[in-house]
Amino acid sequence: MFKWKKLGLVFSPQKYSGRNWMKEFAQAPAVLLFDTFVRVYFSCRPAPDSNGKYVSYAGFVDLQRDNLLEVLRISQNPLFKLGELGTFDEHGTYPASFIRNGDDVMAYYAGWSRCESVPFNIGIGAAVSHDNGETFTKLGNGPIIPYTPDEPFLIGGPKIRLYHDRWYLWYLAGKRWLPNNGKPEQVHKIHMASSSDGLNWEKVNKDLIESKLEENECQASPDVFFYKNKYHMFFCYRYSIGYRGKERGYRIGYASSDDMINWVRDDSRVGIDISEEGWDSEMISYPHVFELDNKVYMFYLGNQVGRYGFGLAELESYTE
Repeated sequence: MFKWKKLGLVFSPQKYSGRNWMKEFAQAPAVLLFDTFVRVYFSCRPAPDSNGKYVSYAGFVDLQRDNLLEVLRISQNPLFKLGELGTFDEHGTYPASFIRNGDDVMAYYAGWSRCESVPFNIGIGAAVSHDNGETFTKLGNGPIIPYTPDEPFLIGGPKIRLYHDRWYLWYLAGKRWLPNNGKPEQVHKIHMASSSDGLNWEKVNKDLIESKLEENECQASPDVFFYKNKYHMFFCYRYSIGYRGKERGYRIGYASSDDMINWVRDDSRVGIDISEEGWDSEMISYPHVFELDNKVYMFYLGNQVGRYGFGLAELESYTE
């Protein structure tokens, strides 16, 4: 059983000016640790265009290492440019995950593009930084994990980890689109791939987490960390339709595993839920768990899937 203590809202883009590409949302927080600060990458959006259409960018905020509620610096420019005409990431980046690889930093990101019959499609791309995670160069114009006959659309939500000298990438894979009064809603489940070099991937090709709410339960943000001799996955889930409010919106779930392939889901052990009031009183989602200076923390999103920023919780206790 996990028990988390909420420490509050850490970063809200609405409180800062001077960056037209970062007007609202701070979604899918992902950390990179430095000696004196913690860099938190996230996805954000400028104001919508005249047709109400959004694009999304990735940026970062640096937090004081010994006080994660203190903002030191915010990136001046987006990490990635929008993709070229017709490419998989033409309209944005959301979310992204980061990991050190020798002197470089690798980024794995979900690039999305608008569609005609459904709102969008997603693929997973990669980029590399040679300046300690300040700027990134895409590895190409196409995704490293594209659609396949078994995973025909919506390949996104990457979370990268390195265990036993092998790369593991957890991600979401689309199952179907559901008709919804002319506005189709996506259904996706959690999958995994592994690699010896971080570039060429072998897919497991199965849904890793059983559904609890309904057959079309939508799952995302599979964040895995090794703790107390076991692999733990925190993820988020919601109903397929009508999920933009409190009753059917995102919650954080939990599963455990000994081999990273076979998972036992038990949401009763997650130890965190919505608050009675405030910025995370309607939904919580996109958890990112990490260890820092002998403590365990979780960044997560609140209402409207991070429209007003991300918050922080600290692990108070854990029991088998």
